[in-house]
Amino acid sequence: MVHTEDASSRKREIEEKLKQEQETLSFIRENLEKSDQQTKGMVSILSSFESRLMQLENSIIPVHKQTENLQRLQENVDKTLSCMDHVISYYHVAKDTDRIIREGPTGRLDEYLACIAKIQKAVEYFQDNNPDSPELNTVKARFEKGKELLEAEFRSLLTRYSKPVPPILILDAIGVDEELEVQEDVVLEHLPEAVLQDIICIAGWLVEYGRNQDFMNVYFQIRSNQLDRSIKGLKDHFRKNSASSGILYSPAVQTKRKDTPTKKAPKRPDLDLRVKHLSDALTEKHGAASGKDDVLDIEIDSYIHCISAFVKLAQSEYALLAEIIPEHHQKKTFDSLIQEALDNLMLEGDNIVSAARRAIMRHDYSAVLTIFPILRHLKMNKSEFDATLQGTAASTKNKLPTLITSMETIGAKALEEFADSIKNDPDKEYNMPKDGTVHELTSNAILFLQQLLDFHETAGAMLASQETSSSASSYTSEFNKRLLSTYICKVLGNLQLNLLSKSKVYEDSALSAIFLHNNYNYTLKSLEKSELIQLVTVTQKKAENSYRELIEQQIQMYQHSWLKVTEHLTSRNMPVFQPGAKLKDKERQVIKDKFKGFNDGLEELCKIQKGWAIPDKEQRDFIRQAQRRVVSEAYRAFLHRCANISFTKNPEKYHKYRPEEVEEMIEKLFDTSA
Repeated sequence: MVHTEDASSRKREIEEKLKQEQETLSFIRENLEKSDQQTKGMVSILSSFESRLMQLENSIIPVHKQTENLQRLQENVDKTLSCMDHVISYYHVAKDTDRIIREGPTGRLDEYLACIAKIQKAVEYFQDNNPDSPELNTVKARFEKGKELLEAEFRSLLTRYSKPVPPILILDAIGVDEELEVQEDVVLEHLPEAVLQDIICIAGWLVEYGRNQDFMNVYFQIRSNQLDRSIKGLKDHFRKNSASSGILYSPAVQTKRKDTPTKKAPKRPDLDLRVKHLSDALTEKHGAASGKDDVLDIEIDSYIHCISAFVKLAQSEYALLAEIIPEHHQKKTFDSLIQEALDNLMLEGDNIVSAARRAIMRHDYSAVLTIFPILRHLKMNKSEFDATLQGTAASTKNKLPTLITSMETIGAKALEEFADSIKNDPDKEYNMPKDGTVHELTSNAILFLQQLLDFHETAGAMLASQETSSSASSYTSEFNKRLLSTYICKVLGNLQLNLLSKSKVYEDSALSAIFLHNNYNYTLKSLEKSELIQLVTVTQKKAENSYRELIEQQIQMYQHSWLKVTEHLTSRNMPVFQPGAKLKDKERQVIKDKFKGFNDGLEELCKIQKGWAIPDKEQRDFIRQAQRRVVSEAYRAFLHRCANISFTKNPEKYHKYRPEEVEEMIEKLFDTSA
């Protein structure tokens, strides 16, 4: 019973679930049918929409294309109008630029160059598009006119603002102030900065657009003139001021002995007048005026200043030129620019050489002294000179070496002829010093050699330049020094031979000895004081001792002259007598003769030799004292021997001088004031 109820209940549940499932299925079917209907409706709508879109597209695309064509047409019209305006502007360029071109570029270079650029574009347009048009000729003429005015402006600016550099500024540029620890280079500004920029701008345009190189010729001609005027201005300034003020620095003659090249010379020391003094001494006998020597000194220093000035100015000219002239034209333009000033300097140098040559022909060897300071300065500055002329033509670079060679040749010739003149100076009696003092030939020779000491390296190189031996090829400083030493020894040897010959002019051998003593002593002392002895001993180690021996020999020769006085005081022929014994007349006469011979000889020698001269006080005192000692000792001994001898009734007649008086008389030797 129970199982029946459960099955019935189960059946009812299944039936209810089945009913629910059927209802659900029925609901789904209904929804599917609705969905199908909606899908069909959507498809219908989309198909309609697609159809409409196709219709719209078919309507819009032609309109779009038409619009696009219209826009393109509009752009073409605008471009055409613009091109027309541009082309038309070329036809108006000549008219639009007429006033600016006519008035020129002065004061408005940028505006003028912009105007020229317009004309240039018009020329290019007509050449490309309408070469037969009359407008082309018009704008071409306008362009040429504009270029012509730019060239004129270039010349005008250069001419107007190119001024000679003031002499004082040049002196500052080539000098060094030794008082300043840090040196400041003096910059030579040749053109105002604004003007320089305009000139650079014009030059650049002429090169790039003007196809013109004539302006480079204009440039070097104007600047060449200013360079030459600057150097001449310095020369005039130096001539006007150096003689009176002595304030200008001189690179020619330095106070230091060595003439080893240095970069720059001291600034503005007092002018060295040693050249003048020697020139005076050597030319006095020829009647040369001292005024002429003063002028010569100024000319030498002036020339040396101008050499230094040329180097400095040429360097600054190249720096200026490098900013204006195209690089591949710079060296050639610079070469042309410096020619006039360089040629004038070389001509002046040649004139100095020619003047020296003429003077040497007149046997005026002091002229070589004008060569030494100049030659030294040229050689000191040669490296800087060569560097400045680097890149110029060979003919330009060879000018200074040629001048140096000429100076070395004429200088060496003068040195050799001077040595020969010392050897061959004639023995003229009227030219001999009456008092036996130092001969003019000796003082001149020593002065000349002392001057060589001041220029020893220059002189040594000068002599070496004439050597043809293989050993001379190196031209070392030591080799040059030995050559100069050999030369100095040659001059001294010639001088010694000539003095020996001259001394024979004197009839009195004692005066001859005093003469040689004075000259040898003067030579030795001068060598020692001037340090010439160091140069001499390079090749003659015993030169100093040789001179001392010569001096001693002449002192002995002089002392020999007193033998005729002191021989009367010897015991020779003195009578032998016993104390208290009476002398014979003959014996008394011997003693009288001895006294008389001594007195007369003493008086004669003192009278004669008082007028002789020994300028060296030390030597004068030594010779006096030595002679006084010898004579005094002999006289005292003689008086002692005659002290107890009665040989005359008037002893005061023979015994005229006390020993002290004799000594006083000898002390007055070589003293014209006594």
